[in-house]
Amino acid sequence: MEIYNNISLKNYNTFGIEAKAQQFVAVHTIAELKTVLAEQHSKPKFILGGGSNMLLTQDIKALVIHVDLKGKQIINEDDDFVWVESMAGENWHEFVLWTISQDFGGLENMSLIPGNVGTTPVQNIGAYGTEIKDTFVSCEAVAIKDQSIKVFNKEECNFGYRESIFKNEIKDQYIITSVVFKLSKRNHKISISYGDIAAELAQKNITTPSLKNVSDAVIAIRRSKLPDPKELGNSGSFFKNPIVSKKDFAPILSKFPDMKYYEISDTEVKVPAGWLIEQAGLKGKRYGDAGIHKNQALVLVNYGTATGQEILDVSKLVQKTVYERFGIKIDAEVNII
Repeated sequence: MEIYNNISLKNYNTFGIEAKAQQFVAVHTIAELKTVLAEQHSKPKFILGGGSNMLLTQDIKALVIHVDLKGKQIINEDDDFVWVESMAGENWHEFVLWTISQDFGGLENMSLIPGNVGTTPVQNIGAYGTEIKDTFVSCEAVAIKDQSIKVFNKEECNFGYRESIFKNEIKDQYIITSVVFKLSKRNHKISISYGDIAAELAQKNITTPSLKNVSDAVIAIRRSKLPDPKELGNSGSFFKNPIVSKKDFAPILSKFPDMKYYEISDTEVKVPAGWLIEQAGLKGKRYGDAGIHKNQALVLVNYGTATGQEILDVSKLVQKTVYERFGIKIDAEVNII
């Protein structure tokens, strides 16, 4: 375990942004993590996982700690369910594929989401009608201040739409080291009603889909819409789908009767941000090497040498244009650094 100076983070963020870490260290065990935190207690720290949900707009004048903890294990099971623990540094998509190979159900709709397991509770990631909170049991985390270990159960995490306690009340206080999921072993609850999954399955004449069928459908849909970060820098969905009160939404809908929306409660609706951006005429627009993807308006991309600030400027343009057109505010899902 060695601390390096002035290290490029271009290969550690999926946008492929060139930014420097003043100091950088990778930790592969919890013991190493505790040691670094204890020995470097006086230095400012930046915790880096898979680098998939952040936009670097500047060099990091801190000690970057890359959490590279690997491993997964079954810690409990009964006839119907299995409790699986994954270390934080495991690649999320590879972990999902492993659960499917074991015929464990619950994560298949979140196939191909970029990033590592440890950051999934922070964002309460989700896709196609499912979220982490649906299968989440607990996560273990190390306190940055005193290296104590705490286990957070689902209730303590205060999960919301792309929100958790780790983004709010205790932001920058803990480093998640492992996550436990409760997955089904039989009588899987197959969810295909959201998005294009049912259509993708119908096209393949699949009427009773397996976990792998659903995962394959999700992967095909995502690949048709979302660029591979290895080929075109991006962080997946850059914006959250805005949630609007029905009271505020009524006059908007009367003005734009074709607007897409989903009722999520008796008082609120969710509006697809991608639809808003596309209808605002921004889909596929390019500004130098920064732009909005041609197939999915939710995705901002780096065509080559865009800086984080240039991508941030595009995001602000998108937000301003959508608000002026529809009177709806859209927020970034990506963490701006």
